[in-house]
Amino acid sequence: MVEGVDGTRRFGRLVLAGLPIGNLEDAPPRLLRALEGARVIAAEDTRRLRQFASRAGIRIGGEAGARIVSYYDANENRRGDELLADLRRGEEVLVVTDAGMPGVSDPGYRLAAACAREGIPVTAIPGPSAVTTALVVSGLPTDRFCFEGFPPRKGLKTYLDELADERRTMVFFESPHRITATLEAMAAAFGANRRAAVCRELTKTYEEVRRGGLSELAAWSADGVRGEISVVVEGARPRSESMSDADLVEAVATLEDEGMRRKEAIVRVAKESGAPKRRVYDLVHEVVEAE
Repeated sequence: MVEGVDGTRRFGRLVLAGLPIGNLEDAPPRLLRALEGARVIAAEDTRRLRQFASRAGIRIGGEAGARIVSYYDANENRRGDELLADLRRGEEVLVVTDAGMPGVSDPGYRLAAACAREGIPVTAIPGPSAVTTALVVSGLPTDRFCFEGFPPRKGLKTYLDELADERRTMVFFESPHRITATLEAMAAAFGANRRAAVCRELTKTYEEVRRGGLSELAAWSADGVRGEISVVVEGARPRSESMSDADLVEAVATLEDEGMRRKEAIVRVAKESGAPKRRVYDLVHEVVEAE
């Protein structure tokens, strides 16, 4: 904390800066100026930051150079205390992560929250985000959405079951080695035919957006998916849009044709449609008895 000319106490300022998620040309001039003028930079990966600056043709901190410190998950609490001390002394601290916005599934939230509690100014240099990029290219509704980050490694079924009735479009991050298992779990929780999109390597050379039902996407991903992955899943249908009796029976029959047991097919169709399980059961058995 420092004093201004009027004797009042002055804090520094925390600046959260979004870096491109893949394409260097997405870096705004304001970001490059901030990096050139910075005196203290907290970077998720200092090596990657320097590589980015080299490719962008800038010198971090200008001629004087900047103090660059690492700031990642494992040292976020300890380093956050050090950065808070800098801010209290009147320093401006620039926080950057590998790609996208700090604080969005990356370090930054805790430091911003601490600054807010102490009255230290916080601002942001907006940049590309994999969340909104995946959402707008998915072809799914964008008027209402929620970001769920990385699904948990433990308790995945319970976690997804709790989201089964979420009406908003959902955006997730996932790693290549877990994507198939996650899509299969989503198909079980949300319904095999719930619309979704798997977006990988967004804004990069090998960008790909694959759209389809969750079971279809799970089967596709089994051959292997590489790169940074975002998954966008359509929200649950309103109860008022429940399927007709004929549609419910047909949906169960389709799942049975795919090899699913009738009991499991009835449970899945009931969950996906919002129809009572007993109603689906009775409709299916009425057709069976009629045959």
